[in-house]
Amino acid sequence: MAVLDDLSGFEFEDLMEDVFRNLGYERVRQAAKTADEGRDILMEEVVNGTRRAVVVECKHTESVGRPVVQKLHSAIATFEFDGPKRGMVVTTGRFTGPAEEYTAELERTGDPYPIELVDGTDLREIAEEVGLDLYNGRIEILCDETLRPFDPAGGVYRPVETALRDIENLDPATLPRPHAEVTFRPVVSVTADADAVFETAVGVIHRVDDRTTLVVHADRGHPEVAGGTVARLVENNSHARVELDDDLTEAFDAVTERRFGQTETEYKEWTVDRLRERYATTVTYTGDNNVTYEKTCEPNQSDISVRSIDPVYLPQVRQTVDAGEYTYPLEYYAAGPSRVTVEDGIHRCVHCETAGDDETYTYCENCGSISCPSHTRTERLEGEPVCTGCAVTERFALKTKYFYDEANRDAFREEYEAMPVHEKARENVPLAVGAVATALLALVALAVSAGLV
Repeated sequence: MAVLDDLSGFEFEDLMEDVFRNLGYERVRQAAKTADEGRDILMEEVVNGTRRAVVVECKHTESVGRPVVQKLHSAIATFEFDGPKRGMVVTTGRFTGPAEEYTAELERTGDPYPIELVDGTDLREIAEEVGLDLYNGRIEILCDETLRPFDPAGGVYRPVETALRDIENLDPATLPRPHAEVTFRPVVSVTADADAVFETAVGVIHRVDDRTTLVVHADRGHPEVAGGTVARLVENNSHARVELDDDLTEAFDAVTERRFGQTETEYKEWTVDRLRERYATTVTYTGDNNVTYEKTCEPNQSDISVRSIDPVYLPQVRQTVDAGEYTYPLEYYAAGPSRVTVEDGIHRCVHCETAGDDETYTYCENCGSISCPSHTRTERLEGEPVCTGCAVTERFALKTKYFYDEANRDAFREEYEAMPVHEKARENVPLAVGAVATALLALVALAVSAGLV
């Protein structure tokens, strides 16, 4: 953490907020940036079933003396909290002898407001322990856990193989092995409580009392709330995490790992702003004078309390498989056997873009296309499916025939010419027609062969 000493005082406070939250303290929050009365960070802890307030003073200096510790002691005493309280001074530097002697005296005498000292050496060890990293002069989240990019029981290629089995006339084993790449996308799950009461002269007109979790795509500089299906994928599989290691990454042809790009504090502040907007509403109420009023109720920042920020990587897997003249992509977010599809190029007609896994699709061995029923025909000579995009067509009397290529068409021409009249008639009979229609078509075919039509 070589650039720790280069942080500004406010950046140092942001860092400490991240550290304390990761250490398990609750209701971690910063005091106002100015006039903090010796209190930079306020938080709570539960010790032996008793909730205790912790008042923290952050000092980004080379040394901290006794006056700073004494000032914090007074700030603890005046801090309003219904329960026991203690203090903590954190510095990037060191503490002087008198400062250490003062805190030791508080402990020896059993003072009700003891104070803990954390110096730069302690701080570096703690920050590494909770997984915070310094990158390009910024403190950002460091995470080594991911949701599983594939189900070990099925293997990396199981999703695309399963999708291909839905396609008629296709044996996935006849295709080359798919190309698979994965991007480990950073996400954070932020759980927050909203507690706000809105009053007017007539009393309470609106109340917010809710706990919610936002799953946020934590791309650098562009955080975005994840959609419902992706958020549920992350939340439902948060217990099934694995370490992001070589055993996982070696299973793919290409691997990309993105950084989280911001501090926990920045994600916290971003989430608070989003939740204030989410809970904002306009309330209509009637005053004592029987006049109807409207009031916009939007929680303040202090009404939103972030309980936890939980980072994890979300694998985004993209697989492509080559078939004849076409390449088919399947892209999805993965959590072991669970998936949320981003792009499905397998369940899609290459000719008309008809899509969806509730349709019937057929594989054309002639060109490698996957087609919907409207663009699939039966090749006359081989009796196998062929798509309308590659088929060679020709009308024989009353009906158009489909062929793999010109060689197949020419071969059928020879067969057709050698057919008796009644067989030529059957070549032009729709499957649902009866004997009368067959007879009529036979007469037409006879007329055609005689040159009368």
